[in-house]
Amino acid sequence: MNKSMYQIETLQKIINDEIARRAEVLSARNPAELYAPVNYSLGMGGKRLRPVLLLMSFNLFSEEIENALPAALAVEVFHNFTLLHDDIMDKAEMRRNKPTVHEKFSENSAILSGDAMAFLSYQYLMECRSKQLFDVAGLFTDTALAVCEGQQYDMDFENRLNVTEEEYLEMIRLKTAVLLGCSLKAGALLAHATDEMASQLYDFGINLGLAFQLQDDLLDTFGNQQSFGKKIGGDILANKKTYLLVKALEKAAENHKTELLRWLNIMDFNAEEKISSVTEIYRQLGIKELTEEKIDACFSQAANILHDLPVNDLRKEQLSNLSKNMLGRRF
Repeated sequence: MNKSMYQIETLQKIINDEIARRAEVLSARNPAELYAPVNYSLGMGGKRLRPVLLLMSFNLFSEEIENALPAALAVEVFHNFTLLHDDIMDKAEMRRNKPTVHEKFSENSAILSGDAMAFLSYQYLMECRSKQLFDVAGLFTDTALAVCEGQQYDMDFENRLNVTEEEYLEMIRLKTAVLLGCSLKAGALLAHATDEMASQLYDFGINLGLAFQLQDDLLDTFGNQQSFGKKIGGDILANKKTYLLVKALEKAAENHKTELLRWLNIMDFNAEEKISSVTEIYRQLGIKELTEEKIDACFSQAANILHDLPVNDLRKEQLSNLSKNMLGRRF
C-alpha cells in the first residue's frame, strides 16, 4: 500500500518543476518589470512546505496528484506574496540568504508584484477540475483574510507592551498556522475525503504551524544565521513581540524588566550590544527552555491528531516524516 505514496523529495521536485514551467510563461508576459520580481521571489527556493503538505494530504486518499497540482501551486504563490509584503513591513533585508524583493528591486515593485501574485494564486486555483473547487475556494479565501487579520494583530502589537501569551498564539495561528491547515484540508477535500478527516488534517496543520512559528521565533535569537537564512537577532532589533519577548516581559522581575524596557525604548544603540544584552536576559530567565517546551507541546498535539486520523499508518508515514523535518532545525 505504501508503494503508491509519493516521497517528500519527489513532491518537492514536482512542485519546483511546475513553478519553473509557470515562471517561463510569466517571463514572456509584459510588462516584464511586473513579473520579474514574481519570478525572483518564486525562484528563491525554500522547502515548498505548504504545497508539499497539500499534495501529501491529497495523496493520503488518491494517487492522481496531478489533479491537486494547481491548488498546490496556488498555495505556494499566495505564501510568497505574503512574504513580499511582510518583508516590506518588517524592513527585512535578507530572506533565504538572498536580498528581499524590495531590496533587489524597489518597495513599489514589491507591493505591486505582490498584488499580482495574490491574483495569480486564484487564477491557478481555478484550474482545478473538481466538484470540490467551490469549497476549496471558500477555504482559500477565508484563509487569505485570516492571514491579513494575523498581520494586523502583529502590527498592533508593535505599540503594546502588555501582549499576553494567549493573544500572541492567536496572532501566529492566523498569520502562519492557518495556511498550513488550509493546505492540508484543501488536499483532503480535493481527494474527496470526509469532512471529518479534512477537519482533522486542518487541526493537525494548525498545531504544526504553531510549533513551526514558535521555532522560528526561537531561531531568530538562538539559531545559526547560515542555516536559518536570515540575520540572527532581527526580531530583537525590531522590538518584535515574539513568544520570547512576551514570556520575558511576563516572567521578568523588576531588574530584568527595567533593563528590557530600556532596550525596547532606546532609539540610539549599538545593534550587536542590544542583541547580546537582550539574549542574555532571555538566558537568565530561561526563556529558551520555556519556548522549547511550548514547541514540544504543539508538536505533540499535532502528532496525536495525525495518529488518530483513520488512515493506514503506512500511508501517513511520509506526512509524519515531513512534520518532523519541518522542525528538524531543532529536534
